[in-house]
Amino acid sequence: MSHRALVTGAGRGIGAAIAERLRVDGFEVTGADRDEGCELRFDVARDELPDLTGFDVCVSNAGITDTIAPAHRMSDEQWSRDIDVNLTGAFRVVGACLPGMRERGYGRIVFISSGAAVEGLPGQAAYAASKAGLLGLMRTVAGENVRRGITANAVLPGMVGTEKVGAMPAEIRDRLRDAIPMNRFAEPSEIAGLVAYLASEEAGYVTGQAIGIDGGSAVNAFSLTRRQR
Repeated sequence: MSHRALVTGAGRGIGAAIAERLRVDGFEVTGADRDEGCELRFDVARDELPDLTGFDVCVSNAGITDTIAPAHRMSDEQWSRDIDVNLTGAFRVVGACLPGMRERGYGRIVFISSGAAVEGLPGQAAYAASKAGLLGLMRTVAGENVRRGITANAVLPGMVGTEKVGAMPAEIRDRLRDAIPMNRFAEPSEIAGLVAYLASEEAGYVTGQAIGIDGGSAVNAFSLTRRQR
């Protein structure tokens, strides 16, 4: 049986890659975005949501990443913007999908968080806080539904080679890439591959997990010996 999957923020970047991979894997995919180009169009934070109870898989990917300000200069408006979209938006969409999943006794929920959720991100206090909040939400949803055939997990990407990253000044891109032990950005398809597994029937014993996919950024690559080749 083909499961129905909802992917928010599916208009481009990581979301588009996830939607495409799930289609290849045989899911009946509905993409949602606030801009044109997807089957559903709504703002996850503000709009009245359509009926989402028919989805077996919910990939909560919609988010914003471009609020740049340190905590001591961040305005209330900037803070609220990131929290409203990245955290409250995820809560609203997942909450709308859960009644149908609970009734059917099956569901896969995947939150797209960020490495910033556990490491912080200087200059993006609201973004880091919103992505950290997703981890608490994910683990709570996982615990509330662990005996109902529903899993909830989070994927924590590092830097991904999306359109936005490609538009950065070369100097900034080079500095970011040099800080990654693997010395490259992730491909959106690599994030999509991990999400596809967590969305699959085979991942039924995986729940409440926050899984990093960051090119080794979470490990200590320093060595007292000469660099390994």
